[in-house]
Amino acid sequence: MEEIQSQSDNYRSSSSSASSPTSRVPSSNFFYLRKPGSLRQPISFEDSPEWEDTDIDVRVEQGGDSINVMATPVSPSLSKLNSGPLPSPPLPEGAVVARKLAGASVAWKDLTVTIKGKRKYSDKVVKSSNGYALPGTMTVIMGPAKSGKSTLLRAIAGRLHHSAKMYGEVFVNGAKSHMPYGSYGFVERETTLIGSLTVREFLYYSALLQLPGFFCQKKNVVEDAIHAMSLGDYANKLIGGHCYMKGLPSGEKRRVSIARELVMRPHILFIDEPLYHLDSVSALLMMVTLKKLSSTGCTLIFTIYQSITEVFGLFDRICLLSNGNTLFFGETLACLQHFSNAGFPCPIMQSPSDHFLRAINADFDRIIAMCKNWQDDHGDLSSVNMDTAVAIRTLEATYKSSADAAAVETMILRLTEKEGPLLKSKGKASTATRIAVLTWRSLLIMSREWKYYWLRLILCMLLTLCVGTVFSGLGHSLSSVVTRVAAIFAFISFTSLLSIAGVPALMKEVKIYASEESNQHSGAFVFLVGQLLSSIPFLFLISISSSLVFYFLIGLRDEFSLLMYFVLNFFICLLVNEGLMLVVVTLWRDIFWSILTLLSIQVLMMLAAGYFRIRNALPGAMWTYPLSYIAFHTYSIQGLLENEYLGTSFAVGQVRTISGFQALRSAYDISPDSNSKWENLLVLFLMVVGYRIFVLVLLRFCVGKKKSVLKIFQFNVDKTNTR
Repeated sequence: MEEIQSQSDNYRSSSSSASSPTSRVPSSNFFYLRKPGSLRQPISFEDSPEWEDTDIDVRVEQGGDSINVMATPVSPSLSKLNSGPLPSPPLPEGAVVARKLAGASVAWKDLTVTIKGKRKYSDKVVKSSNGYALPGTMTVIMGPAKSGKSTLLRAIAGRLHHSAKMYGEVFVNGAKSHMPYGSYGFVERETTLIGSLTVREFLYYSALLQLPGFFCQKKNVVEDAIHAMSLGDYANKLIGGHCYMKGLPSGEKRRVSIARELVMRPHILFIDEPLYHLDSVSALLMMVTLKKLSSTGCTLIFTIYQSITEVFGLFDRICLLSNGNTLFFGETLACLQHFSNAGFPCPIMQSPSDHFLRAINADFDRIIAMCKNWQDDHGDLSSVNMDTAVAIRTLEATYKSSADAAAVETMILRLTEKEGPLLKSKGKASTATRIAVLTWRSLLIMSREWKYYWLRLILCMLLTLCVGTVFSGLGHSLSSVVTRVAAIFAFISFTSLLSIAGVPALMKEVKIYASEESNQHSGAFVFLVGQLLSSIPFLFLISISSSLVFYFLIGLRDEFSLLMYFVLNFFICLLVNEGLMLVVVTLWRDIFWSILTLLSIQVLMMLAAGYFRIRNALPGAMWTYPLSYIAFHTYSIQGLLENEYLGTSFAVGQVRTISGFQALRSAYDISPDSNSKWENLLVLFLMVVGYRIFVLVLLRFCVGKKKSVLKIFQFNVDKTNTR
């Protein structure tokens, strides 16, 4: 305690310019202050709402600049801190009344989260955290990196990683119950948006995936979400841009990701770092928008790393974490009093959030070591002259013995002593509806994105022209058989190799699925069927265009049935290759390793396909079994050659003829059975089904649990974003 007292005295003396918390209340010339008397004071600790009175009366004045919310008066114990009103986002003239949402109270008690180490659950990421959030308020979880912010948020929302265990209790409306689908929304720190859709289209398809009911009803929900997140000016703009048009700025993209969750009209909204990668202006606009959203009655809980002074003034309550320990929970301005009581008053010219993080961020100790023997023009660096470890211990000890901690426990007790209405699920769209929506959305995306199939179509056509012109004019003599086998092998093998150009597009689809699956907007089976149905028209277009050009340039037999078999064989071959790419992309979820793996697999399959050496002459171990049997090139080329040469004959001299099967024996191994080409087609079809089933298993057990081969081989596995 002597060490703590000496460090506190040292900091107090070095911060002579610091003022009391009362004087630290922002002055009226700050942007975010409300007009006197125009708004309520914050809900205090001592004022526990009764369940029948939890609805917040929201009234938006036409042409005004404030939102009037009727609520409980301020607590007497905090009257000095809250002498200045809380911020209010200015609304434009003629603003429409925002749709009122029924919020829900959330309370967590003795919440502890441990992460599974090599043998047991040992690492405590969150330690005995207590807190609550009320309807119509914004509760922020703040702290330095790896302090447990995101883990606490996920624990409250019931979305912890499978390697984490939670101890303690979470109450929603006073009851220990799991929040059902649609009653809450969760926005990840990094979300995947679809750049080829407009904002309105993206939200509309999201509503179709999430909500049951008629299409016309969902349009109103989408417009409400656009209005709630102030996206009206961007509603008809492409999210990712197109050609020379720029996409949405990062701030607007972040608001689109939040609007996607708002189409469900959730009671509670969890956001993991809404200001992630935003500049100060975009951050302020984001928080003003969220403040407007909370004024409609929604309960907002989110994490934040740091904020400017104007943004800090918009928060209702703050939960301050460091190394998993709760250093403070309470109303925002009361945190200044807490730091002052602990001996760390905030200097006048410093932002409160900067001051808080400076005091509890252990990374500053390295800066202290660097600047230990260095002085600036004004003497010692007093602003970085504080021992962080001592500050953390002091703040934690001060909070545990403070009236603020007791008030939190009292409030939690009042919120949990009486159960309120249980949150109910709003239902889901049917599986058939989801498949139809995903199929139509994917078709729209693929038609707009040239990287999906248009590029592959161009590449395949160029390759077909090259191969066709190289092998043109072969004729139908016996000497042309070997050359025609080489042409068919080159066509099948090289088009399969060029299909790897579609890996980035498939990678994006898997990421979109993972983002939607985490919030139960989609499922593995729905995604797989929708992706297959939407890709069929484009793959068939590639197959029929390439096949027609190749067929007539090479001079294959001029029969319509044989041509249709060639097209069908190549089409199913493309489907098999698409399934193989999906398997690899789902396993790795990394473009570099996916392309490298696919190239290796394609080369091995080409070597074992029976062209470079007849299949029967391949070494038995590995090359014949299993490579030659799992290589789809083998069955595709066999079927095409059987389609072309079975039933034909070639003259040898003037009196002797040999069958097409005999002519091919020295060049490629085929079956003399006339039905063998259909058997090869059946094998290719079974491969299509088999690869899709394999992808289905991977999507459910790897993507759902956020695993990949690349992460498995990494030494330091991600431990539930312990920030």
